Amino acid sequence: MQNRPVTTLFMLISVDGKISTGDTDVMDVDMDYKKIAGVRDGLSQYYEIEKTTDSYFIITGAVMTKKCESLNMNNRTDEPVKVPANCIIVDNTHLQEAGIHYLLKKFNSLTVVTVNKIHPAKNIQSKNVQIITYDKKIDFPHLFKKLKNDFGIESLTIQSGGTLNATLMRNGMIDRISLVIAPCLIGGTDTASLIGGESLHTQEDLMGIKALQLKKCTVLENSYLHITYDVINETNIV
Repeated sequence: MQNRPVTTLFMLISVDGKISTGDTDVMDVDMDYKKIAGVRDGLSQYYEIEKTTDSYFIITGAVMTKKCESLNMNNRTDEPVKVPANCIIVDNTHLQEAGIHYLLKKFNSLTVVTVNKIHPAKNIQSKNVQIITYDKKIDFPHLFKKLKNDFGIESLTIQSGGTLNATLMRNGMIDRISLVIAPCLIGGTDTASLIGGESLHTQEDLMGIKALQLKKCTVLENSYLHITYDVINETNIV
């Protein structure tokens, strides 16, 4: 048995694999899809499926502080609806104290993973805040083992951006994929995709590709799809 949580990458994507509607922080699928005829009518299905994901999820500070209406936790002044989930957030410089307080109101607990020795989370006095600090670079295999062994987390949903998704994928740390596919095409070379990071360059780099085994494909209403895969983390080149 693996010594880390079982992980599921859960994302809302376009048919061409985009997880944002553009290449700037003001663009965001949560808000923008609601404005587009042919896309908005089925969007609520994604949020219903999201409610069935793991009680622990991992995300980045960059995602949580995008300068769009639905996010930017540092500037939110509304009273959030409490979500019965526990947020693990990878962040060095994006979150401010106001954003941390907002997230504490929104989720049951907040775990900040950082290399920033003076991260503002260190100023928060709350039993619901945990801080995991690394020296220069976050060691994700070590982190995931710690989450299981020290925090007792058996399963974890990944809802981060393309860069972290790529890091975890290349390290064989994603076990399942759960994708809600919106019926639209976005395009854009610089628009974030499900898996970002550095491109592969050589034939030897093919070892970084992960094959998938389809588990289920559900046709939702309004031309949406929900597709789940198991990830085959042992890559074999023939």
